[in-house]
Amino acid sequence: MPDALGWRGKFGVMAPSTNTIVQPDFDDMRPFGVTNHYSRIFTPNAKALSNDSFKAGIDTIGSNVMDAIRSVMTCEPDYLVMGISALSFFGGAKGAEIFAKRIVDETGLGLTIGSQATSAAIAALGGIRRIAVLTPYWPVMNTEVKRYFHDVGLTVVRDTALQCPSWTGIADVQPAQCRDALRALDGDDIDAIIQVGTNLSMVRLASAAELWLGKPVIAINTATYWHALRARGITDKKAGFGRLFEEF
Repeated sequence: MPDALGWRGKFGVMAPSTNTIVQPDFDDMRPFGVTNHYSRIFTPNAKALSNDSFKAGIDTIGSNVMDAIRSVMTCEPDYLVMGISALSFFGGAKGAEIFAKRIVDETGLGLTIGSQATSAAIAALGGIRRIAVLTPYWPVMNTEVKRYFHDVGLTVVRDTALQCPSWTGIADVQPAQCRDALRALDGDDIDAIIQVGTNLSMVRLASAAELWLGKPVIAINTATYWHALRARGITDKKAGFGRLFEEF
């Protein structure tokens, strides 16, 4: 018999223990009959991030991922979703493939990761070749994000790293700051703006920004959850989360 509430799908979702945005975002996009089951990746909340400490923190998160996956597997999910984007961009497109394969080989389940989900979203929207990127990260991580997008055939014209001071500090960034960053990144020389970083609250702002910028603005949480649903054959459309969810 199917799960009484998750009769269309049970998603096992892994997110850093410091992340307070991705869970409510995914739950807001959840269609009837799909349930999200969160497993926290232990993440010490560094209070003075820098290029060096950011990279060290990502390494710590990466070393704890499999424990979180093994934990969520006990509820017998039928699909896995990574609620952290940074790990999926390291090493470019090849690194993303290696990261995903490790998890799929361990669990035998399908998997959505942020980098590949964003690539799929860009392909679905079409006509996107030149992009700008907004992240809450430090420059060392933006370098990895740009490397991934270069590998999949995109040109990153410019990027902004907000350099948040702590892991929880990412969630403290307010919409006004993100709005100003989007305006600064925009220009006639780009086809879309991509936001990376799952603890940055952007899903609704990105949807609204598409209207006043007149081009796609893809929030990583939107792309990730959209990709997971479509990978499972769930094609429900949902208003309020941009063209991606409304049209594709």
